[in-house]
Amino acid sequence: MAGEPHPEPDPCRTPARDEAGRQSRHGLRSVDYGPDVLAGDWRRRRTVPTVNAALGMVVEDADSGFCGAIVAYEADSVVLEDRFGRRRLFPFLPAGFLLEGKLVTLRRPARRDPVTRPAPRTPSGSIAAPSGPARVARASRIWVEGIQDAELVERIWGDDLRAEGVVVEPLDGIDALPQACRAFQPGPTRRLGILVDHLVPGSKESRIIAAVQGPDVLVTGHPYVDIWQAVKPGVLGLAAWPPVPRGVPWKEGVCAALGVADPGEMWRRILGAVRDFRDLEPPLLGAVERLIDFVTSPATDPV
Repeated sequence: MAGEPHPEPDPCRTPARDEAGRQSRHGLRSVDYGPDVLAGDWRRRRTVPTVNAALGMVVEDADSGFCGAIVAYEADSVVLEDRFGRRRLFPFLPAGFLLEGKLVTLRRPARRDPVTRPAPRTPSGSIAAPSGPARVARASRIWVEGIQDAELVERIWGDDLRAEGVVVEPLDGIDALPQACRAFQPGPTRRLGILVDHLVPGSKESRIIAAVQGPDVLVTGHPYVDIWQAVKPGVLGLAAWPPVPRGVPWKEGVCAALGVADPGEMWRRILGAVRDFRDLEPPLLGAVERLIDFVTSPATDPV
C-alpha cells in the first residue's frame, strides 16, 4: 500500500537463494528431487563450489535457515552471528551453506592463507588503542552525578577515556552545579562535559543546567530517573523495570519489587551483568559519546 514503510532487506533472503530449487509462477519453491526422493540428501549429491570461510562473510545455514556473519571458525566448524547478536556453531558440511543465495561448501582456509582478524574492540565498541604508556590527563573533565554513574561510565568507556587522558569525576547531585562550574573556570583548553540524569523539559535538572551552558561547557543527559534505568532490563532477565509508586524513591521501589533488601547489592548485580555498550539504552550511549567528543576536540589540546 502506498505510504507504508518497506522492511529492510535481509541479505540472506534473495531470489537467488532458490538456486537450491526452483521458483514457481505462484512464488512457491519446488525442488527437483530426482527419481528417488529417499536416496539421501539431494544437496550432498550436487556439485557445488568450495569457498574459503572468511571473517565477516555473511552466509546462511542451508538446513536451519540461520543467517549471520562468520565471527570465528575451527578445524571442522564455523561460528555465525546474526544481526541480533545471537551466535551459533555449524559444522563444515558439503553444500551446507548459502552464500549470496547459492549453495556452497565452506571450508577453513589453509594455514598458509592469510586470515585477517578483526581489530580488538573496547566495551564501547571502539577500536582498542595500541598498548603504550598512559597519557597525561587533560585539563578538561567529565562530571557525572554520582559514584554509580561514574562506575557505569568506567565499565563501558574506561579504556577509551584512559587512551584520551580524560578524567571522570562524580558529583553529589547537581544542586550546586553553577557554583562548581564557576570554581572550575572552563576555557578553550579546559572544557567541561556534564552528564545529568532525568534531563527532560520542565524538570528541575533542565532549569539548573540553563545557568551553566556555554561555549566551553556541554551538558548532556538521558531521560531516566536513575542511571540504573539506563541499563536494559533484559540484562537482568527482566521484561521491564518494575513500576514504582509515586512518592517512593525509585531505587528503593525497584529493590522492594524485586525482593532485594540492599540497594548497594542491587547495583552490584546490575553493574556485574553489564558487558558492553549493547547492554545500555541508546540515550545514555549518545549522551556520553557527545561528551567524550566535546572534551577531546583538537581545539582543547594546549598549543
